[in-house]
Amino acid sequence: MSKIDIAVVDYGMGNLRSVSKALEHVAPAKNVVVTSNPAEIARAERVVFPGQGAMPDCMRELDARGLRDAVLYAAQHKPFLGICIGLQMLFEHSEEGDAAGLGLFKGNVKRFANTDMVDNNGDKLKVPHMGWNQVYQVSQDKSQPHALWQGIEDGARFYYVHSYYVQPNDEDVISGFSLYPKRFTCAIAKNNLFAVQFHPEKSADAGLQLLTNFVNWTPN
Repeated sequence: MSKIDIAVVDYGMGNLRSVSKALEHVAPAKNVVVTSNPAEIARAERVVFPGQGAMPDCMRELDARGLRDAVLYAAQHKPFLGICIGLQMLFEHSEEGDAAGLGLFKGNVKRFANTDMVDNNGDKLKVPHMGWNQVYQVSQDKSQPHALWQGIEDGARFYYVHSYYVQPNDEDVISGFSLYPKRFTCAIAKNNLFAVQFHPEKSADAGLQLLTNFVNWTPN
């Protein structure tokens, strides 16, 4: 039975090739496995939980493949990285389809308003929020940024494609935010878990650095 260094959870939503290829690029010596097998997720040393699409569909497919318990366990016991919908699904509830999430974090997933969103020039902002935007790091311990921000400039640009954003009840879990035009949470962290709204695998050098940091991360 071969060792699994990093499991990328496949529940049938989204193209996971870009995520797995980015991980293989930053960690060529690691065994990266894209899997829908709960046993392989349980065996893996690290777990990446990506996804694209509507949250109700994602939750349905996750349950249909019997992956809920494996994801919940990994999110609480081993280095875990959520990406895009993989961040949103960690929360209790989403406005999208009135969907229930995994409930690891208290809070809601909200939709950007279609109206009254304008930038500093007065131009109307579109939904979905698509393209590059700056990410501002939050030092949760008030002294230094999270280990996954190591080597990444505060305000570095990351790539987004989303219409919904998370709104945690507990502000202490917030590890990063962006502006569109108001501040929204784009990264959370707690213990062994880190999750982001943007796509590190599509975010050039800053994204690859974050993935490198995840591969090398030893949570306290």
